[in-house]
Amino acid sequence: MTPITIMDFTGIYETETFYRHEAVRWLDCRRIKGTSCYCDEEAERKLAGLIAPFPPSGIHFIDSGNYHYMTKLWTDKLTAPFDLVLIDHHPDMQPSLFEELLSCGCWVNRTLDTNPFLCKVILLGASDALTASIPAEKKDRVIAFGESAFQSEEVWRNFLLVHAPHPIYLSIDKDVLSPSQVLTNWDQGRFSLKTLNRLLQVLAASGSIIGADICGECPVSIQTALDSRILDQDDQVNQALMNMLRQPVSSLRAAGRPDTPACSPDGGREDQNQQDN
Repeated sequence: MTPITIMDFTGIYETETFYRHEAVRWLDCRRIKGTSCYCDEEAERKLAGLIAPFPPSGIHFIDSGNYHYMTKLWTDKLTAPFDLVLIDHHPDMQPSLFEELLSCGCWVNRTLDTNPFLCKVILLGASDALTASIPAEKKDRVIAFGESAFQSEEVWRNFLLVHAPHPIYLSIDKDVLSPSQVLTNWDQGRFSLKTLNRLLQVLAASGSIIGADICGECPVSIQTALDSRILDQDDQVNQALMNMLRQPVSSLRAAGRPDTPACSPDGGREDQNQQDN
């Protein structure tokens, strides 16, 4: 059975039902201060301690996009080379306004800078305008496949086959979906749930997804101000994503597969001849 973890920062999951028939790990994060959008050092330490007993494998629901930095903390637990596949309307690679603070907008940069096992970030579905702003010094380790590229199925299928040689940790922000599919608290893309499902099928075919997380919950404050059907829509999308991922997410150990290629200094696949010398 695929482990399901609920990280409850806002109380939103108490209003949803998608997990009710699952054996879930429920992690109450609401008493930890300093977590919304920016995660201060004390909060980061407490959150890392909270997830310490659990492996990065399985499916982790991590609340709204304000807490997307949790992907960094989950992937910090990996101990072998991996590629991060990020499906998100935003690259989350902004410069940090406060160098000592982890945030929902800079966590990808921080992970690239600090995680020695992260080989490449494969960014799928982000706004074309935002992908153009990826820092030049990171472009050798970040492969951005913008929203418009998904008009050609052949292109993105070939892309994944070529560029994901390592086990994959998958992170999904539901803001990649059109507002007609689900409502989040950030500006959103144009994906349909059907398009996202097809993309996940391609990733599943690789057979190497070692863990996944999902964010993009619609805060209660927005839901109560708008139509109550928004809650049902959010719940249904979570159920659909959980079902899509249940089979692909493997039970590989955090250490990865024995034949996992190492990362070269530029984040690519290390040449086998170099490993043998």
